[in-house]
Amino acid sequence: VQLVESGGGLVQAGGSLRLSCAASGGTFRDYDMAWFRQAPGKEREFVAAIRYRGGTTLYADSVKGRFTISRDNAKNMVYLQMNSLKPDDTAVYYCASTPRVALSAIAISSSYDYWGQGTHVTVST
Repeated sequence: VQLVESGGGLVQAGGSLRLSCAASGGTFRDYDMAWFRQAPGKEREFVAAIRYRGGTTLYADSVKGRFTISRDNAKNMVYLQMNSLKPDDTAVYYCASTPRVALSAIAISSSYDYWGQGTHVTVST
């Protein structure tokens, strides 16, 4: 499975960005998908996840109400709509996938088998 992220960039605080992740090489509809991020000097952290059927989503408390994860199984795409961005959202954002994982493990990075190369998001004050 190959994952390629796009959509990162520089945005002012309060602005919006939409990240995209294109998946290939696997049966996309059978994979749980997630976004993680890693800020400079910090560990990688969970941002959001969406189950393989798309009916269940999960968010980190820090982004709840501001970010929305979605998927298009027909296009093998996952999206992260980020609104009301804050400087603390500055990080490299990674798309990750794995075959169906237990819901209790969906926010754990080690649960994911495949990762993209990351896309940079910088939020200025």
